[in-house]
Order: sequence, then C-alpha cells, then structure tokens
Amino acid sequence: MNLTKYFLGMALLLVVISCKKDNFNDTSFVNTAGSPAKLSVMFDITQDNTGLVTITPNGEGATSYDIYYGDGGSGFTNVAAGKNTKHTYAEGAYTVKVVGHGITGKTTEMTQPLTVSFRAPESLKVTTTTNGLTIGLSATAKYQTLFKVYYGDSTNVSPLHFQSFLQGQTVYHTYPNAGVYYITVVALSGGAATTTLLDTIKVGKQIDLPVNFDNPVYDYTMSDFGGNSSTVAPDPANSANMALKVTKTSGAQVWAGTTIGTALGFATPIPVTFAATKMSVRVYSPIAGADIKLKIEDHNNSSNSVETDVKTTKSNQWETLVFDFKNQAAGTPALNTADTYDKVSIFFDFGNAGSGAVFYADDLVFLPPPVLTQISLPVTFDDPTVDYSVIDFGNAQTKDGVDPANGANKVKITTKPAGAASWAGTTLGTGSGFSSAIPLTANTSQMSVRVYSPAAGIHVRLKVEDHADNTHSVETEAVTSLANTWETLIFDFKYQATGTAAFNNTYRYDMASIFFDFNNGGDGRTYYWDDVKFLATNVVPNVLALPLDFESTSLTYTFTDFGGGQCAVVANPQLSGTNTSGHVAQMIKNAGQVYGGSSITLAHPIDFSTKKIFSMKVYSPRVGANVLLKVENSTNGAISYQQAVNTTTANGWENLTFDFSAIDVSQSYDKVTIIFDLGTMGDGSANFTYLFDDISLN
Repeated sequence: MNLTKYFLGMALLLVVISCKKDNFNDTSFVNTAGSPAKLSVMFDITQDNTGLVTITPNGEGATSYDIYYGDGGSGFTNVAAGKNTKHTYAEGAYTVKVVGHGITGKTTEMTQPLTVSFRAPESLKVTTTTNGLTIGLSATAKYQTLFKVYYGDSTNVSPLHFQSFLQGQTVYHTYPNAGVYYITVVALSGGAATTTLLDTIKVGKQIDLPVNFDNPVYDYTMSDFGGNSSTVAPDPANSANMALKVTKTSGAQVWAGTTIGTALGFATPIPVTFAATKMSVRVYSPIAGADIKLKIEDHNNSSNSVETDVKTTKSNQWETLVFDFKNQAAGTPALNTADTYDKVSIFFDFGNAGSGAVFYADDLVFLPPPVLTQISLPVTFDDPTVDYSVIDFGNAQTKDGVDPANGANKVKITTKPAGAASWAGTTLGTGSGFSSAIPLTANTSQMSVRVYSPAAGIHVRLKVEDHADNTHSVETEAVTSLANTWETLIFDFKYQATGTAAFNNTYRYDMASIFFDFNNGGDGRTYYWDDVKFLATNVVPNVLALPLDFESTSLTYTFTDFGGGQCAVVANPQLSGTNTSGHVAQMIKNAGQVYGGSSITLAHPIDFSTKKIFSMKVYSPRVGANVLLKVENSTNGAISYQQAVNTTTANGWENLTFDFSAIDVSQSYDKVTIIFDLGTMGDGSANFTYLFDDISLN
C-alpha cells in the first residue's frame, strides 16, 4: 500500500467534509495532478569548521521530499514541504539526491553537488615555558580541531616527528642539550586548511657552581659590560677543553667585566659562611701581574656584594687563583655571611683600559670549608675551625653577622619577629652540645654573655642542660641596663628562674640556650650576642642584691611605696653607735593606710638554701615599734613569707633579726617589703620617721 497516497486521501476527505457547506464536491483534480516539478535544494554550510550543513528542498507540487546525503549511507531522510534537515559532513565533495513526492504519489528526483571545505584556523597563539632543558607548550586558535608541534630537535626527534595536542592541553619536551631550537606549531582545521607558526626557543639548565664550560646541558650565556666581549671557546692549550674567552676590547672601561651566566646568577646561592669564604678560578693571562677581580653579589640586590683581587703570576699559561672574600677590596663592602650571594662577575686587568688583550677563565669552584670541630666554651664566633651552628625554636631567627660597633668582629644576630613565641630562643651548637661539660659547681655557678640590646630592661634568660637528658636543666635571667651598647651580662645558676628546676651541681650540663625578651611575644627587635663564657671564679655583679647597704654610686635603689609609706636613700643623719655608714634608707609613714610601707625588687631571687636568718639595722624614734620584713615573688604576690619584731631602742641604732627558717625554699622570692608600725596609722611626723640599713641574710 502506498502510505503517502493513503494519508493524502484522508486529508482530501477531511477537506471535503470541512467544506460541505460550500458544496465543494469536485475531487477530479486529484486524479489529474502531475508529478512534482522544478525541484531545487539549498545548502547552508556553517562557518565554524564543524561540517554542519542545513539542507532545504523546494519544488512545485511536492508534499514531501526524500533527502539522500551522498556521504556513503544507504538511507534517506523524509522532509515535509517547507521544512529542512541538518547533517554533518567531513570536508569533501558530495552529490545530494532529492526525491519529491506529489499528492498522487508521483515522484520526481534531482541531484545537486555539495562541496564542504573548512576555513584555515585563525589567531594562532603559542605559549611556552622553560625549566632547564624542558619546555612546556600550549596553543590557542579559532576554528582549530587539533595542534601538531615539531620541536626542531634533530638529535633524538626526526624532522617528520610531531606531537599532537588539543586546545587547553600543555605538552612537554626535554632537549638533550642547551641551545636555541626552532619549533613549528601547526593548527589543523579538521580538513586540509592549516595555519602554521614558527618560533625559536632557548633552553638550558641555569648555570651553577662549579662552572667548567664543558657541560652541554647548561646555558653558558654571559653578560658583558664596560666594553668586554666574551664567548665559550676552545682552551688555547688544549682544544678538547672549552673555556670562557674574554676580550677586553680596545677602549673598554677600566672596570670592564663579564658576569658568569645571565643576570639571574646561579641556580643555588654560593654557600659562604664564616669558615668558607674562598673561590678559585683557573686563569690564562697574556701578562703576569694583571689584576684579576672577582665579585660576588645578590642578583636581586646588588648592594649586597663583596669583591676581592688577585694578581696573575704567569703569562700565556694556566694558573689557579684563589680569591678570599674575607679580604675585600679597598673601599668596597665587607663580606657579610648573612647576605645572599648567587652571582659572580670577573674583571680582567682591572684598573687598566682595554687594549684588545684576550684572557681565558675556567673551572670556577667554591672551596669547601675545613672540617669543623665541635663547639666549646668560650664561644667567640671568630674561630674558622669551629662549627658555630645554632638551632632556633619558637620562631626565633638567628644568623651570622658582624659586630655593629666593630666590623672585624663576628657575632650572632637573633631577631624575635612579630608572632614569635614568648619562649622563642636559640640553642648553641647542633644539639650535641659542647665538646665538654660546663664545669659548674656550688662555688663556680656563673656564665657571662656579651649582649647588644635595642633597649634597656630586656630580660635575657640563659638555660643550661644535659643534651642527653633535658630533665637535667637550670635557667636563670639577667636584665639589660644599656641600649645599643655592648654590655656583659652575668648569669648565676644558683638563682634559678621562677618555676624552673633548681641548680644541681651533680648534673652534667653541656648545652646552652639563650632567650631574648623572655616571656614576651616577638616584636621584630634584633639582638647581637657574643663571647659566651664560663666564669672560673664567681664575681659579684654590680646588680641590686643582698646585702643591701645603700652605698653603691652606680646602682639605683628604686623603692615602690604604698599605703602612705615614703622611702628613699639619704645621707646617714645618725652617724653613731653601730652604724657609721654614709648612706641609709629612710622610711616616713604618712597618713594613708595602717599597712603603709615600701618594697624593693632585687635582680635575682634570694638564696635561702643555706641561710635563713635576716638581720637589719634599725633606728626608731621609740621603743616597741613593730617592724615587719616580708619577702615575695615579684610576679606572683601570693608567694610570700614574713616575720615581725619590735624595736627595743629609741633614738639609737640596733640590729634586729628575723627568723625565716620555716620559709618554703621551693618557691622563688626576689622582692623585699618593709612596714613599720603595722596596724597603726602614720602621720608623717618625726614620731613616724625610721631609718634602716644593712639588710643581709646570715
């Protein structure tokens, strides 16, 4: 059965029924209708290289069309009159057949040639990155379907070899040697149309020490200045060896030179330390006595540089010159091992204008440091044979440096940056401690450190311990009294820091750590330190400590008054009896509180290990005045102990004793408080004026 004809008959019937009112009963035209005529087809090809074609058939008397695409398929697609179909073609030439169906089922066919061609890719852009001998490459273009890259590497890639990749991908290739290569990138359209881009790329590993100019994987590009002209050329004495050839052209500047490598310098910094400061270079000079200068610097900061000079001793012969950067050239910056040095420049016949002379250089080597010995006391940071390594913790940052007051002296510089822990510090040595134990005993319990602090009043803590057992440790503190000036701080381990383990002279102490501004977070300030020593004989430091006799002209006796108490050091107004010293403390009890008095804080905790009886000379206006002596922890007032006694003499000196036998010696006490007439309100008169002196522990 002809389904088309059947459907058309149904349609005609519906038309007849729907027009019944008009009495349209003549259907003879259906039987007399002819075949479709004047068939045509229109092709609309997209311009995006997808091959998508819109096919729109047309004709007279056709109610539908069969479309045969002509690209190898045996089927067809039926399209109603006035409609179209879409089909994707590969690039090529095709014959499209159109069969038109009339209302009576009669057909007419036609063929139409179709050519699908793709446009060449446009806006081709190639991006490359280099990392040593390896490149990364990507590309973008309009109307592309694929890319091909020819790397121009004839050593291990044939000229016909290519690598394919898609847009959005990065491909990588490693060249066998440093050099300049020609790369070709072809953008494909999916058909015959292509677009090609040619480019050059330079590859090579960044130059690094040692430099011998023979390794083909390194980029030996040099940077000349002042009139120099350099290249890598055969050794004049051995053509199999490559060397740096430098011509100091006629008229070149007296300072003309050549930077080894590019302006980026070496791949890794030159490992300069206090102990390792030398480099060697083989030189072939046309004359003896030529001044050869070698300069090292930070390629990011040219102000961080040091240069030194050596003279040739031979002509037209190779010789090895050793450059020691500790011996910097006159008028140039000194070596600072805290700086970064990663760039080297060489100056031939420095100080003389160019004359066309040719020099050669080869085998640039950094000389390793000697084998270092383990750190030991005293520590000066000046011995090039000692390993002065340190270990920072808590975000302290320590580096080698030079004395701010003496550029010839080597020191350590510790910065406590913002955010550093309150306990940030630095351990001397590598963690194995000193080569021998610190000889601390009950009678030799002190160490000293020279410190250059940015402020006075900075608490500096020193800790010693057994490197093999950190439970065996002791810590003590000293306080700076000068700003931006060197001073020697004395650390006495008999006076351990509050809350830390007590000194035990039976332990082995062989490691030391230093903490600047202990108990405060980092604020970016920097501290210099040097000369860490053990004191073979204990010294009496010029600090506020027992006994208090108020006679020192260099100490400041700072009293903290409270409750109406008023205390000061005065010339002794009562030179008589048991006290004829020049100065005493005077306490005036004014109206205020019944507990009015005054306190003074000592530099170290009081040692109650063997002595627990206080004595104090007192001058009272009356008999029976209550005198209270109290000791406490300056940072924790809850830690305290006190005793009180009454005066027995009026208007005369007497020696009062206070028994502290019951004090808890496990606690730390560094503050002394005096209260006269506890419980009685003072009035500031002579009747409430007292003198005291010579507070000591017996």
